[in-house]
Amino acid sequence: MTKLAIVEKSEEDLYETNVVVKCWACEPEKGRELPDAVVDPKVKSLVDGTMHSLSSARQAEIKSWEEEITPCEHTLTLQQNTSAPIPAAGLAQCASCDLKENLWLCLTCGSLGCGRKQFGGNGGNGHGLEHWNTSMHPVSVKLGTITPEGSADVYCYACDDGKSDPEIAAHLASFGINVQNLSKTEKTMTELQIEHNLKYDFSLTTEDGHALEPLFGPGLTGLANLGNSCYIASTIQALFSLPAFQARYNHDNNHDHALTCSEPLPASCIECQLRKVADGLLSGRYAVPRGSVYVPHVYGEGETRRADEKQDGERERKYQAGLKPSGLKTLVGRGHAEFSTMKQQDAEEFLQWLIQYIRRDVRRVGDPTKVFSYAMEQRLQCASCKGVRYRFDECDVLGVPVPAVELPKDQVSVGEKEGGKWREVPMSRCVEMVLGEEDVDGWGCAACGGRGGVKYSRFKSFPEVLVMHAKKFQLVNWVPTKLDVPILLPPGDELEFGEAYVGKGIRPGETALPDDAAPAQALPTFDATAMAQLEAMGFPAVRAQKALLATGNKDAEAAMEWLFAHMEDPDIDTPIAAGGREQVEAEPPAEKVALIQDMGFTAAQGRKALRETGGDVERAVEWLFSHPDDMGDEPNSAISGSAPPATAKELPGTTDVPVRYRLKAFVSHKGPSTHSGHYVAHVRVPVRVGETVKEEWVFFNDEKVLKADEESVKELKSLAYLYFFERV
Repeated sequence: MTKLAIVEKSEEDLYETNVVVKCWACEPEKGRELPDAVVDPKVKSLVDGTMHSLSSARQAEIKSWEEEITPCEHTLTLQQNTSAPIPAAGLAQCASCDLKENLWLCLTCGSLGCGRKQFGGNGGNGHGLEHWNTSMHPVSVKLGTITPEGSADVYCYACDDGKSDPEIAAHLASFGINVQNLSKTEKTMTELQIEHNLKYDFSLTTEDGHALEPLFGPGLTGLANLGNSCYIASTIQALFSLPAFQARYNHDNNHDHALTCSEPLPASCIECQLRKVADGLLSGRYAVPRGSVYVPHVYGEGETRRADEKQDGERERKYQAGLKPSGLKTLVGRGHAEFSTMKQQDAEEFLQWLIQYIRRDVRRVGDPTKVFSYAMEQRLQCASCKGVRYRFDECDVLGVPVPAVELPKDQVSVGEKEGGKWREVPMSRCVEMVLGEEDVDGWGCAACGGRGGVKYSRFKSFPEVLVMHAKKFQLVNWVPTKLDVPILLPPGDELEFGEAYVGKGIRPGETALPDDAAPAQALPTFDATAMAQLEAMGFPAVRAQKALLATGNKDAEAAMEWLFAHMEDPDIDTPIAAGGREQVEAEPPAEKVALIQDMGFTAAQGRKALRETGGDVERAVEWLFSHPDDMGDEPNSAISGSAPPATAKELPGTTDVPVRYRLKAFVSHKGPSTHSGHYVAHVRVPVRVGETVKEEWVFFNDEKVLKADEESVKELKSLAYLYFFERV
């Protein structure tokens, strides 16, 4: 089996390093070299400390990449079996081999073993892991990472993850190790991961030693990693492989938009940013090797050549520099608690956020995200009276559960590929699980008073582009952990949906259930801090409550401004009725609902958001973005069984069946969690081979764009996180 492997050269392999001590007080311009100074033990100690220290910028970068590492039950309840301090000689080498680096000390018994082989070439024979398998002592610390401040790499084999040990200094002291006398001499796992992700000068090869071929030209432009931005790069590459996004943002009249743009700066305009990204990705001007120039092709599409390319076409293998989508990242992440940071994020969550962000901007202009929209019909049946209720929800991404079934140990070979310990699951089964029946315990029927029901889903319409999200996470020790369960795609990577997948609405002989009774209304809970501030300013309690209710129930300053503007209202001192919405119309104005619908939200979402925000459209949109899972369901919603059925025109997508899809792109993730690890994308792209153009799988790994080999595509496709299927 041919697999994709990453072979990286370290700085030690590339450069020879000489350390020179200079006195700048002696010669301020160039510094006087002191060749014998390094012999002094004190000077040597200072030199070593300086060489291993990190700049403030590097420390901030590492901090931005770090996951939130917390203690676990094993580090908090660690029981130590210590008999005597460990001599210095006993901490110099692995107890089972001659390795002197990458050493892990068992905090239970003091056994010293080497770690597993790490990316970057750091050696390891896994003797620390062997010790865990034989002794079941769970917690170890990496010796070279311990600092006087008490920080260190701590690993829990029982949790199979990095953890923190709040009592690391005390635990080490039991072995006679004083952290105040230690200094950091090796890179932490976070630092190694940064190098692994940020260094561009490494070879991508198959295990048989053949390097994957770098590609250059239109539609083959890479995106540079800005620091944990691979989730953005992979998602953007998949989106701009779709004709809808290419046609919407890759215009010849980009200059016209620049002249008419209503935003004061391009950095504040999502239209400007997406047009800039589209031009960069699709034009081919930037899809050139480092140090190359773009040469227009006779066909007008363009090709790349090195500036110093030889006549026979031979050239040194180089990768692209890659575009830096920093403007798009900053704009889209502005105000978002997660996407505004430098931490790794979930690619599916970013895709959903970006879709809503674009819809908020496009308004009545062509919306490329419509290609993702479809409707799901939900059917709920009472277990007692058999009455039914139908509704439909608009969706953009189909999340499918992936059942995890472990293979018997005798069927898992040593060195098995990723996902080898899990039984392969057909994609059709994952889809059927979404459409399967589910018991609804505790639901009360408004018709007969019975408890419990059964619900299932069907497609009401189908999208032009079906995005499928493979949910491969389970809670392990209350921590979401990704399981690399392989998914078996249909032959030819094609999905087909027929009549059996389509919802038909209420059928002859079925009895529609009445709407659920509206819950008893009560006064809302007001922000205690804001209430105290307003009352301290002399405002009566009822006025303070009304002001908070009208301004989002959070900000005392906004509430005070509202009060000054409504001091003369005739009902300003009227007590608030139960439900606290007497100042809001029972049904929001249709024109306000229409404005919100123009931004891509449903009418039900618009009505609920306006009710929640006192009828303010701008705050209603902000409320919707902060409640992305709220579909706007209301007790008297028009999606209940007694409502007239929606017409086909109201449904997004198509209702024609059978409908067939073919895989266009997929985003893969490597790592234990969506908030760590690395994302890459594979896209089926038209590639010119001689005089012909045919579709090939192209591998987008940040700025590196390569022709993917068949075996790696087959393997990574089964382990993908997001699938993009085009209707054919």
